[in-house]
Amino acid sequence: MGSTAFEDDIGHPVSWRLFGTGPAMVEAFARGELDVGYMGLPPALIGISKGVPICCVAGGHVEGSLIIAQNQYLPMEDLGDDINATMAQFSGKTVGVPSKGSIHDVILDDLLAKASLKDVVTVKNYPQAEYIAVDLMNGAIDAGVGTPALAAFSASLLDTLTIVPPDRLWPNNPSYGIFFRREILKENPSIVSTFLEHHKRATEFIRLHPVEAASQITASFKIVDAPHVYSILRMSPKYCVALSQEYIGATMAFSSILRERGYIKKKLTIKDVFVTEFIDAIHPEPHHYKRPRIYDELPATIA
Repeated sequence: MGSTAFEDDIGHPVSWRLFGTGPAMVEAFARGELDVGYMGLPPALIGISKGVPICCVAGGHVEGSLIIAQNQYLPMEDLGDDINATMAQFSGKTVGVPSKGSIHDVILDDLLAKASLKDVVTVKNYPQAEYIAVDLMNGAIDAGVGTPALAAFSASLLDTLTIVPPDRLWPNNPSYGIFFRREILKENPSIVSTFLEHHKRATEFIRLHPVEAASQITASFKIVDAPHVYSILRMSPKYCVALSQEYIGATMAFSSILRERGYIKKKLTIKDVFVTEFIDAIHPEPHHYKRPRIYDELPATIA
């Protein structure tokens, strides 16, 4: 969004739309309003199972979900790294999460089921994650599940803490991928390849130049400052475009859980979800879903 390079390459402007959650984006795809989208895999899986003609052609980011709470609760590291014990703190309490079927909602649902807490923890779904932070501030909920952006925003309103970090909540979870309408892959494959070339450059820019990336993101959105954006990137920095075995495996594990929980009725195959030929050609090298060393030290200044 912060560069005109893709538009210059394809020869016409691009209309960008922001969505509060993945399910809202799937609905827009179903109405024929979108050609390409960045979204979490679970809502896309639900859409695909219902006949929405989309497929994932590239990765983007993994481990983009975390759990935050009011500061009277203990983080996972203080509870022997026991995630069940961490969540047991919210017995009789309320946890906020984005809309039903979002990646965060599915992760929380599975987590509570495995910890035998579904009957004692109240889950409140929100159309946008910002409302979770506001309700945390107001004391209406005790914890929230969402993105690093939620954690950073919440911390700016209230002294919240991250009690389960992204790399501990669900390893390799596909927090977003690139989805195209399937007909575009056949009718205009050059658009897909061109988009993915630019997407690859963008993820490389984030990995190798996070300070500059934070400044460019800030210029695009104009609602946050660069240090705030950098803190989000640093919190969950695993960006790449590859469809690694781990990425695909985590997605299909989500598919099984979605069937078990009744979100989808049919069993999905890898070919139902993924078309890998485009990204295999553009990113033949090993994936980069690992924490870049550049984040180990905080920069002196971020403009």
